[in-house]
Amino acid sequence: MTRPARVVVVGDLITDVVAVLAGPLATGSDTPATIQVSGGGQAANTAAWLAALAVPVTLVGAVGDDGAGRDRVAELERVGVDCAIEVHPGATTGTVIVLATGDERTMVTERGANLRLTAGHVERALAAAPDAAHLHLSAYCLLDAASRPAGLAALAVARERGLTTSVDAASAAPLRRVGAAAFLSWVRDVDLLLVNADEAGVLAGGLDPGAQARVLSASARRVVVKRGGAGAVWFDRSATVSVAPSRRVAVVDVTGAGDAFAAGLLAAWLDGATPRAALTRAGDLGALAVSTVGARPAG
Repeated sequence: MTRPARVVVVGDLITDVVAVLAGPLATGSDTPATIQVSGGGQAANTAAWLAALAVPVTLVGAVGDDGAGRDRVAELERVGVDCAIEVHPGATTGTVIVLATGDERTMVTERGANLRLTAGHVERALAAAPDAAHLHLSAYCLLDAASRPAGLAALAVARERGLTTSVDAASAAPLRRVGAAAFLSWVRDVDLLLVNADEAGVLAGGLDPGAQARVLSASARRVVVKRGGAGAVWFDRSATVSVAPSRRVAVVDVTGAGDAFAAGLLAAWLDGATPRAALTRAGDLGALAVSTVGARPAG
């Protein structure tokens, strides 16, 4: 059996504090919740799901010289992720507080040491992975000025080395702050751009998902619009349109579901699957993710 190609994932490594609320948030008072502390971060989650699919994967990121950073790296290594992590003395490992209710989640973010990821470290990590065939970038790297040079370097070096590339657009609010034109210039000609419905709205306007994907294909070679329970749409420059419905499951926590979806999509697409088959595999993994609390595959 042919060993899958290595994927290098670049981006955030975070501690998640996930509160699954029993009901609407009672602002200024108490709201019952189930609370769990675990590893998170869009890039780290995607890497963990890829490892669970037996895809060789390297995570490139940054943590503080603290217990949280050491714990986050150790848990990824235990599930088979190769970690190329910068440790920054004096910085704290990033933390996200996630308030989850139904099929929505709100995040309060301190990116911490993730903001200190450097272009030099990214370049060295890619040089140390000669078997890499694909680079996947979490756009959080691009959405903050401090980490943007590292994200841009990741895409540039990947292209120079002949790797295929993908970018997950990350989050609607910071996309809105940097502006669609700037973001799309940073990701121009990536092989695959993943956006959810809100992100697609920011980048392409309030069109239907197929039309949004078509607009975004002027910047990326292939575009996938994730629509949650409504499934996903694929559009590429050969005008191939594929739509895959979502598998119906009871939603427990949507944290990291998009990261699981990305891992399933990449694993299938890099293995030669058709767009529809890749979307179906991605949707199945996303459905598995929302049926449990937490952003990572169960150990």
